[in-house]
Amino acid sequence: MRTNIVIDDEILKTAFRYSKAKTKKGLIHEALKELIDAKKRLDLRELRGRVEFRTDYDYKKLRKGN
Repeated sequence: MRTNIVIDDEILKTAFRYSKAKTKKGLIHEALKELIDAKKRLDLRELRGRVEFRTDYDYKKLRKGN
């Protein structure tokens, strides 16, 4: 989809410093992918009350294979 947008030059310059993108199009695509990934991540607070913790869990015992 083709669209025209006005983006602050300073924001673009800063974004290019943190990105490996070489073009504005590449930078926008990278930014949109990052936004989508961030929004898809499950917020741990949403798990409140759904996770049951085991009081007998012993990670050291599991390391030894016992």
